[in-house]
Amino acid sequence: MRKTALDTVYELANRDPRVVFIGSDLGAGTLDVFRKEIPERFFMEGVSEANVIGMAAGLAAEGHVVYVNTLAVFLTRRAYEQVALDVCMRNLDVRLIGSGGGLVYAPLGATHMATDDFALMRALPNMTVIAPADAPEMRRLMLAMHDRPGPAYIRLGKGNEPPITPDVADMKIGDVVLVREGSDALIVTTGVTLHAAVPAAEALAREGCHTAILHCPVIKPLNVPAIAAAIRGIPLVVAVEEHVPSGGLGGAIAGLIAKDDSLRGTRFRHISIPDVFPDHYGSQADLMKYYGITPENIAATIQAARK
Repeated sequence: MRKTALDTVYELANRDPRVVFIGSDLGAGTLDVFRKEIPERFFMEGVSEANVIGMAAGLAAEGHVVYVNTLAVFLTRRAYEQVALDVCMRNLDVRLIGSGGGLVYAPLGATHMATDDFALMRALPNMTVIAPADAPEMRRLMLAMHDRPGPAYIRLGKGNEPPITPDVADMKIGDVVLVREGSDALIVTTGVTLHAAVPAAEALAREGCHTAILHCPVIKPLNVPAIAAAIRGIPLVVAVEEHVPSGGLGGAIAGLIAKDDSLRGTRFRHISIPDVFPDHYGSQADLMKYYGITPENIAATIQAARK
């Protein structure tokens, strides 16, 4: 996913002279072709995320569209004040590409896991928050975002996720994707949790439970009318996300159900990382299993809620 994201930045730079790339402490060779062919619009800074965001804001204020890439947790926590005041308050065209969102960097411990990035970025006025499920969807969303005014946070997964999203032509920011139809329950996903939802729905179908899947790769702005229409008439909704319970997709869906009288009576369940700094050691897959963000637990949650 990260390679596709950076390849897309290079593609955009070739067609749009406004595009600038800033990397923070990235590996040797990252975007070498960009550095060699367009050196005047390529910057590789050290471990100085606050400074990087200040640079990006300054360049964007001068008319550039600036793409910044480093670890998600450093963009969303370490440079939060600069993102809020330098970028969002001025509604500048800065795209923050966060590598390793969620539990990706589990082997490095809680300091490197971006488990609260949705909440932090969604809280900021003017910020668009994007969490694609695979590389093709990420590219579609980056192209859709390029000419949209204002800042964006793009959460990247681990990489090498198998393509799973439908090829939506002319995708727009805020689009939701009905991946599977069903009338007994609805799973709402964002980011890579779609990969757990699909096998869960397939397993439920074999047991006679016809489960729809609605994928929301953009959780700010949230497409409230489309999501409400997908929920209406379905008795049970389960939101699944690789994020703590507060401030992400689940809270947004719960709030939507609570506010819409036409959804009254809809049962709701939320599968997420618990309200903790993760202290269980292992890979991303290990921690997803540990916290129940798995096809098996999604299916079991739906079956239990239907009884």
